Amino acid sequence: MDWDVIISYLPLYKRAMILTLKIGWMGILFSVLIGFLCAVIRHYRVPVLRGLAGFYIELFRNTPLLVQLFFLYFALPRVGIPMDAEVCGVLGLSLLGGAYMAEAFRSGIEAVDSVQMESALSLGMTRWQAVIHVILPQAISISVPAFVANIIFLLKETSVFSAISLMDLMFTAKDLIGLYYRTVECLSLLVAFYLIILLPVSVIGSLVERRMRYAGFGD
Repeated sequence: MDWDVIISYLPLYKRAMILTLKIGWMGILFSVLIGFLCAVIRHYRVPVLRGLAGFYIELFRNTPLLVQLFFLYFALPRVGIPMDAEVCGVLGLSLLGGAYMAEAFRSGIEAVDSVQMESALSLGMTRWQAVIHVILPQAISISVPAFVANIIFLLKETSVFSAISLMDLMFTAKDLIGLYYRTVECLSLLVAFYLIILLPVSVIGSLVERRMRYAGFGD
């Protein structure tokens, strides 16, 4: 292990980490929005849209992200839809994540007892007021463990972005190994930087989950 080599590579890995975080968190943000919308559509059986949401979820949950990225980056330009690599990364992660987030949110909504809706309606709320102010807060609380697990999963999935020539952490490690054959140093830095990204998410997620669980017990 050559520490001088590791120190000299740090700026490259830092730039790659910034790009990985940028694309990763943008993809996660959009995946939450997509997943939330699909969960509401499927649970409340919105005509036509329910079937489309179900098809989308099954399609993206049952195909690898790498295949989806290849389709977006290499196939779409063939039909006149060119796409930048970063846009492709964000879109691919958003669509994959949206499918997983939808199921996490839907399971949370279905876990809320139906008596909650009945109670809200009996107090004079409209159905949508009850959904927004009573059902969804409880559903989101229940979904926190799956939500955090999906965030970690999506951040790890950014490792396939190197396949579409994005200078992320995996691309940087592979490039340096190919150029200088410093396999141990490069892979050690790769592991260290992924830990820097993922460990805080795991710890914060556990704290949020514990706090929400205690708050639920307090009610």
